[in-house]
Amino acid sequence: MKLIYVGDPMCSWCYGFGKELSALVQMHPELELDIVVGGVRAGATDILDDAGKQFRLGHWERVAANSGLPFNREALLARENFVYDTEPICRAVVAARKLAPEADLLTVFRKLQHAFYVDGLDTTSGRVLSEVGARALSELGHPTSADDYFAVWQSAETIAETRADFHLARSLGVRSFPALLLETPAGLAELSPGYAHASVLEERLQSLLVRAGGSRNN
Repeated sequence: MKLIYVGDPMCSWCYGFGKELSALVQMHPELELDIVVGGVRAGATDILDDAGKQFRLGHWERVAANSGLPFNREALLARENFVYDTEPICRAVVAARKLAPEADLLTVFRKLQHAFYVDGLDTTSGRVLSEVGARALSELGHPTSADDYFAVWQSAETIAETRADFHLARSLGVRSFPALLLETPAGLAELSPGYAHASVLEERLQSLLVRAGGSRNN
């Protein structure tokens, strides 16, 4: 059995969910975790205006209240001509997966989120993403240069693999993020359709594991 996490690094509820998912994963080292990037606003071309910024800040307030995580609101408000395209940062996750398949991808995912939500960096820039991603992999014991990361990030193969992730997310029936699934011998089970605290995730997981164990014994 394994967990399947479907999310987008520039989805604010996914940012809040990261801490809870990390806690759950630490409680269950026996469960493999697969990450599928969903592309919540992949390919967006419209410039985020003041109304769009305020709309997102409203979400940020709710996520902060639920998760206790920090947000750099000033950086978002100050950014001009910002296109909220999440494809580049999703592709950065895929690039990390290709560069170091055995690395803790959830940590890289969360480092990329921190770069946007806390550091206020432009995470639509391939160069910025490569600096953050290479540093994250290196800290995890997989030495990687920003140039090597960027080369993989901009490759046609990585672009295609990212699109394949978007398609997989839809084929799994995921329509909103974050989503956490449990793959069992009986099939996929929905563990969390949206944000939830680690204690709630653990309770749901235990229930699913009991049911999965029962199905194996039938």
